[in-house]
Amino acid sequence: MFDLVKRIGAFFLDAIETVVIALAIFVVIYLFLIQPHQVKGSSMYPNFIDGEYILTDKISYRLHLPQRGDVIVFKAPKDHEIDFIKRIIGLPGEVVKVSGGFVYINEKQLSEVYLPKDYVTKPGSFLTLDQNAIVAPDEYFVLGDNRSHSSDSREWGFVKKEEIIGKAWFRYWPVSQLGFVPKVKYSLSF
Repeated sequence: MFDLVKRIGAFFLDAIETVVIALAIFVVIYLFLIQPHQVKGSSMYPNFIDGEYILTDKISYRLHLPQRGDVIVFKAPKDHEIDFIKRIIGLPGEVVKVSGGFVYINEKQLSEVYLPKDYVTKPGSFLTLDQNAIVAPDEYFVLGDNRSHSSDSREWGFVKKEEIIGKAWFRYWPVSQLGFVPKVKYSLSF
């Protein structure tokens, strides 16, 4: 009888040890490597749909700087309890302008092949029509892909690098959209 109690006790200790190790691994991955996020709203339509789930890569930007075209998750400027998802358009030191329905970087029109042809980029209260805005060091100009339904840098300004949680890396729900978030290539160098 004592042997049976001893074996049951050993089983429960092994089970608890396994759970503790699994939780520790999960916490390390969640805090430092990848984090799940849900797309909320239509600001990134048609490339990201409301309710989709993505994994955010939290380590890449410790190894290299964010790039134009990266889809990032960051703390909302007016409420740090909320996370936003947007696309990086302007990099530190660049001059950004909205004119004639298009975005210009250093006076060159940005060709955004990921947007439907009928999308028009309008100015906002931060970046008004034909106004040049210089992106500050360690800051980024971001836009939602659904330009007419996005609260973004046109309204509230630049995103500081320290507010960036990470890069949208992998879409895992719905299963029909399963896959890596595509990397964007731009035809012009800026």
